[in-house]
Amino acid sequence: MTAFPSDARLPSSGPRSNFRGEILQRGGEELLLEKVPARFTTRLTTPTALEPLQQRLNPLAVRPVAGGQLVEWQMAENGLEAALTAARQDPTVRFASHVYRLVDSPQTWVYLTDQLTVQFAPETTAATIDALLGSLGIAIENPLEGMPNTFVVRVTSAAIENPIKIANRLMALETVLAAEPNLSIETGSLYRPTDDRYPQQWHLFHNGGASLTPGSHISAEAAWDITRGSRSVVIAVSDDGFDLNHPDLQGVGKLVAPLDLRDKDALPLPAKQDENHGTAVAGLAIGEENTTGIVGVAPGCAFLPIRTTGFIDDGAIEQLFDEAVRRGTAVIVCSWSPAANYFPLTLRQTNALTRAATTGRNGKGCVIVFSAGNANRPVSGTVNETQWPKNALNGPTRWLSGFAIHPDVIAVSASTSLGTKAAYSNWGEHIAVAAPSNNAPPNMALPQVGNVPTGPPLTQYQPGRGMVTSDRTQGAGYSSDDYTNTFGGTSSSCPVVAGVAGLMLSVNPSLTARQVREILQTTADKIVDRTPDPQLGLQYGTYNANGHSQWFGYGKVNAAAAVREAQRRAFAGRQLGRVVQQQNQTEQAIPDNQPGGVESSVAIAAAGTVADIQVEVVLEHEFLGDISLHLVAPNGITAIIQSRTLGRQSELHQTYSLETTPVLVRLLGQPAQGTWRLRAVDSVAGATGTLRRWGLTLGVS
Repeated sequence: MTAFPSDARLPSSGPRSNFRGEILQRGGEELLLEKVPARFTTRLTTPTALEPLQQRLNPLAVRPVAGGQLVEWQMAENGLEAALTAARQDPTVRFASHVYRLVDSPQTWVYLTDQLTVQFAPETTAATIDALLGSLGIAIENPLEGMPNTFVVRVTSAAIENPIKIANRLMALETVLAAEPNLSIETGSLYRPTDDRYPQQWHLFHNGGASLTPGSHISAEAAWDITRGSRSVVIAVSDDGFDLNHPDLQGVGKLVAPLDLRDKDALPLPAKQDENHGTAVAGLAIGEENTTGIVGVAPGCAFLPIRTTGFIDDGAIEQLFDEAVRRGTAVIVCSWSPAANYFPLTLRQTNALTRAATTGRNGKGCVIVFSAGNANRPVSGTVNETQWPKNALNGPTRWLSGFAIHPDVIAVSASTSLGTKAAYSNWGEHIAVAAPSNNAPPNMALPQVGNVPTGPPLTQYQPGRGMVTSDRTQGAGYSSDDYTNTFGGTSSSCPVVAGVAGLMLSVNPSLTARQVREILQTTADKIVDRTPDPQLGLQYGTYNANGHSQWFGYGKVNAAAAVREAQRRAFAGRQLGRVVQQQNQTEQAIPDNQPGGVESSVAIAAAGTVADIQVEVVLEHEFLGDISLHLVAPNGITAIIQSRTLGRQSELHQTYSLETTPVLVRLLGQPAQGTWRLRAVDSVAGATGTLRRWGLTLGVS
């Protein structure tokens, strides 16, 4: 085949008033398509038909597209229509079509296949369906599993229109609920934040480099293609203090119910020179995406900072976890451990964790994530200790981290940028998963336990990159600027896993805490390290018959795989049943800079529970970046379906669905009957606008 020029680009389209193309109905919107000059595609009856057809048509170039389903032909522009006609008349061509591009995104090319998906109203009979499809020259290929009266159909030689026109014709019929042509669009690059230090954050994603092994990151970019987190998911970070002036710990709706347990107020700010830890930990979990600095694993999630007392006792632990539950926390980050080599939990401490993990989130449980610790010792086990200064520990010594072994805790060990065990990381049979962090710097003394003198030091360099995250501002903290690139320990790996949990709950808030743990474990990457530990000489970097490694738990966390599985479970088993629709077409002015906004309501009479949901909104505003939209269910549950991310746009005609707006998942299973409200809030003074209309479509089971 002749290769296509890599720099082939087309000019942007002209004004819509001159539009001559196709209208594609998709996701409740009308998308305008126009033909790409000099290109068409074919679907052949057999691959061997390509060469003879190529000789007859004499194209400038050909290439496979749509995953090999189609062949794209590039012709001289004045010969396109003749070649397309000849292709359609060729017996080896099953289907031929122009190539299109989106008017609003002219760099996006759209390839038509010969398939459509058609959903008929529940009462439509099989005879009616067959007659209708036959009249249009399309035939049923197979029913769509899990959706009643929905079929994948294929265009036959009897069709006289292309799949887009056929779909539009079907959508005009009362018996058809949906008709969508199966289009193919080239995969775009994965979502990448524009924050200027993001390229240094290797743990999120990288393409290799110095001290970087393929796959040592968590595949965050692929996860962000699904969600970057929802403000309705609150991640609590319990630590020593937080620089809340840091730009990466701020954002509209970011900060939720801050708490200082030490000073007993709502300002959990650092009070001492060395209180740097919390700011760095928080950045790794929830660092805001704001074009500057760093970004966290779950930048869209809300942030609840809790400054701890710095001491562990029954009352302190109870207060920490009870307050986290009371303030609506979904995930609790604990990048700390007791200053003791043997620390069993008391009955009250055990109960405090159990209560949070089972009664939090209205009974689904808070996800509790603890760092495994940095002593290079088992979270539960015995080590024959030697070479400690003054024989502080000597001979068979028991090690126990009561928090890490709690059955409701996700204990996280540390892996490195080279895909190996971090030299300091604690280990054992209770490790759930591993996550990226730094490695031990030269001469790092391991372990250090409270006031016990440091143990035998590591004298050899342990390679691996440090973690890049937020640091205290104005010269305080670990570095002289507002960021550090040397953070590490299991203190880093813990918030990374917590951020992934936040993304999972953003797409599927129905998951229980135990289901989150199970998904994290079953989707983790099985990294292997057969090198003996440099301090103890142990080799625990492989997996047993149950898939567990003492060094890595069930593997290194994979954000993309975990989020996909969480989303899959959200949609699994849905019975859509009846489809009900209501609209409110009364225009309402949106009050300028009023936190209460304006509300518009629709009434749903159908009894049952929500199995599917779509919200169509038409709105005009001088600066849509001021606007957020909230959908309020009859029982009061609220989903923020549009945050303030629309920038300088002035017109909004958008359909929010489960596929495009994962936060709507939290409304599945809720009662459908009652008054549903759409709240439009303008948060900044100066620009004004109007809610033109909105509509709600529910699948009710």
